[in-house]
Amino acid sequence: MDKIVILGAGESGIGAAILAQKKGFEVFVSDFGTIKPNYIEQLEKNNIPYEQCKHSEDIILKAKEVIKSPGIRNDSPLIKKIEANNIPVISEIEFASRYTNATKICITGSNGKTTTTELIYKTFKDAGLNVGMAGNVGKSFALQVAECNFDYYVIELSSFQLDNMYKFKAEIAILLNITPDHLDRYDYKMQNYTDSKFRITQNQTKDDWFIYFAEDPITSQEIKKRKFIQKLAPFSLKEEQVLGSYLKDGNMIIKLENNEAIMSTENFSLEGQHNMCNSMAAGIAALACNIRSKSIRQSFETFTALEHRLEHFLTIRGVKFVNDSKATNVNSVWYALESIKTKVILILGGIDKGNDYSELYDLVKQKVKTIVALGVNNKPIHDAFDSMIDVIDTNNMENCVKTCFYLADKGDTVLLSPACASFDLFTCYEDRGEKFKEAVRNL
Repeated sequence: MDKIVILGAGESGIGAAILAQKKGFEVFVSDFGTIKPNYIEQLEKNNIPYEQCKHSEDIILKAKEVIKSPGIRNDSPLIKKIEANNIPVISEIEFASRYTNATKICITGSNGKTTTTELIYKTFKDAGLNVGMAGNVGKSFALQVAECNFDYYVIELSSFQLDNMYKFKAEIAILLNITPDHLDRYDYKMQNYTDSKFRITQNQTKDDWFIYFAEDPITSQEIKKRKFIQKLAPFSLKEEQVLGSYLKDGNMIIKLENNEAIMSTENFSLEGQHNMCNSMAAGIAALACNIRSKSIRQSFETFTALEHRLEHFLTIRGVKFVNDSKATNVNSVWYALESIKTKVILILGGIDKGNDYSELYDLVKQKVKTIVALGVNNKPIHDAFDSMIDVIDTNNMENCVKTCFYLADKGDTVLLSPACASFDLFTCYEDRGEKFKEAVRNL
């Protein structure tokens, strides 16, 4: 019996373990950290051997194949040792795709992935299609392949997942945008990160679709350098497209080979230019799967914005509080500021991933009254903004929110859009967002 070792016992690892066992492999799960109780329960219920707080190399190096959590770096000593022993290292998505013939709609990009994924999932579900949602949202892709029989999967993919995908093919691949992010994982080389994102197009055939943002400078530059046999469907905020989607006279127009849709954008629930891009990408994917335009429009009008992503939380004494904790890079903050029409008290800070804040300068000068820095090390924010605006330091959420409320006038917006990872003060961006909302409630 072939042995599969799974590194990391989070959502993707547990799903991969259950699927591998179901397919007749000998399975071992290894996590260097502590495994959550609900995942231990699933492992024990399925009689899957596991270890936590260590990696037993004598067991791991006997594997025929290793399925790696996307959180484990490819340059870690253990992964290098596994590869030196000629043991393939793959992602959970790659593994699960071997066991399904479903149509896979895959979404990547530096920003907007989760919103677009959830919008497509809702649109397909509303249309009555048998659809699952996986990747960075929803349940593990592998677990759904093991336990469900969906005809379609809408899969959000990070660059880390794409890095360990080789034979996987997306029938519909969506690349929303490429802006600097996670460069610490890519030798601080933008081309390496770009190449990772473009892996979403690998193995596509002439019958498949590649959907991308026509005005994204890095994407459009990269497209000129590559050859494509799949069908290309760009979406654009500015120019009409022969195939793809664009805006005209308050309408979203989608043109595919034998299908066309025109729908008013007036009542779309998602606001801002970035969300119009997300909606166009979702619309192309839906029309490519023959969902009627009336159904697409109704789904777009009834979609609920995601928690922690430009979430308009509360208004207190005329001051709006917006939770955009999921904005962990500079470009996400640009989109947030672009969509807000009032003056802003902006909360930035956390673990800086080598951010270049210069793209925010114009919007900060136009809209931001004060920056409140929330982090253990706020020096990068001071370095970037001290010459143009007041930057006030805080080191806990309660103090931060009270400071913002004191600084805000009636009609202003307090925006938590940190541009940084959360791990200095919080367990994750969700924890940061929840603490923000709790502090606002306590004002």
